[in-house]
Amino acid sequence: MTTNRTLLLMRHGKSDWDSGATDDFSRPLSRRGLRDAPRMGKWLAENGLIPAYIACSPAVRTNETALLVCNGADISTDRIYHDERLYLASLGDLLAVLRDISAAPEPLMLIGHNPGLEDLLLYLAGDAAAHSGHRKIMPTAALAHLEFTGNTPAPGSVRLLNLLRPRKLPAS
Repeated sequence: MTTNRTLLLMRHGKSDWDSGATDDFSRPLSRRGLRDAPRMGKWLAENGLIPAYIACSPAVRTNETALLVCNGADISTDRIYHDERLYLASLGDLLAVLRDISAAPEPLMLIGHNPGLEDLLLYLAGDAAAHSGHRKIMPTAALAHLEFTGNTPAPGSVRLLNLLRPRKLPAS
């Protein structure tokens, strides 16, 4: 019997380009990013999608996003695991991370960056993601809810159940 598994892909919240950060890695979230990330966490909790394992880029903005998602979902931050391969990851890097964490408890969640996350979503969900009706598939703080069979998501085994953007959520 094949069971369905859940994968959540989330792009970091909006970053603050005027923060004075000395490099891209150190750029923090903007006011909007600080607002949107916990709202997405709240949505996850309200929809019974509490991530058991959160693979997160170690960049400041992704780490802040992960912490705020956990806060919004009222879950412990000990579910966050930083993986340096996720910082500005390519499609190949993201697929390698997914293979490496395939035995982790689920729902699995990746918090990372574009264009890698969009590439991964298009690779896995294909037309469903491409025809989402939006110019940018994974804007900041967007969340893709995927379901797949088997140990590792692969094209043809993945269904895009929801592609959520924070501006579509009710104001807190």
